[in-house]
Amino acid sequence: MTSMFDLSNRVAVITGGNGGIGLGMAQALARHGCAVSIWGRNADKNAAAEASIKDAGGRVQTLVCDVSDRIQADRATQATLDQFGRIDGCFANAGIGGGGRHAFIDRTPEDWRRMFSVNLDGVFHALQPIARHMIERASHGDKFGRLVATSSMATLFGTARNEHYAASKAAVNSVMQALAVEHARFGITANAILPGWVDTEMTEGLQSNDKFMANAVPRIPLRRFARPEDFGGIAVYLMSGASAYHTADCIVIDGGYSVF
Repeated sequence: MTSMFDLSNRVAVITGGNGGIGLGMAQALARHGCAVSIWGRNADKNAAAEASIKDAGGRVQTLVCDVSDRIQADRATQATLDQFGRIDGCFANAGIGGGGRHAFIDRTPEDWRRMFSVNLDGVFHALQPIARHMIERASHGDKFGRLVATSSMATLFGTARNEHYAASKAAVNSVMQALAVEHARFGITANAILPGWVDTEMTEGLQSNDKFMANAVPRIPLRRFARPEDFGGIAVYLMSGASAYHTADCIVIDGGYSVF
């Protein structure tokens, strides 16, 4: 490939890349030549994701990693560097959902902290060592880096019984904007992706609720939930030279839900 979307010399980390949005991103990046390192907690899902990319001719590594644990994230960073020699992009995608199971007044401190430990601390744990590597490369004249975090459309609306999830993702938006300003001089961009309703394991319960679906789907102009592969294009774009001047953005991908 000779286009600006040729990623054959690039390496990207995708946390939570063994399923859902993360796997959709990883598969698309690999198809465009990018080597991908998938970090996930489930070894069996990691193996299945690795097979799907290798079967398509892609370069892939999978690592068992819980990004809420900083030591594991540091080890995964080093393991990625050991295999590929560099990291050009990090898609901090790993996250958990709130499920809307408990009212705010019944929320436990443990429930609150668990949400932030994965959705916010996990972004910090993944991005910091990788950004440090990118800055070190930039000091030697290799100015290129892509930091991307998966946020949520829940940051745009009031989400009953899900305030801890929405708050953790809103914090991610602010983190990415701050990183964009701080690291621009190193050739590093930072953006957040805000998905709408997506057909993944996280939404299986909602999709089995006929009343919810009858109300939600008609509000989506495209009349369907997103599929993981719908996030492949934005991943390739943000990883490529085409997005060199695109930073500090919160990119909504929701089938038109938020404006209808």
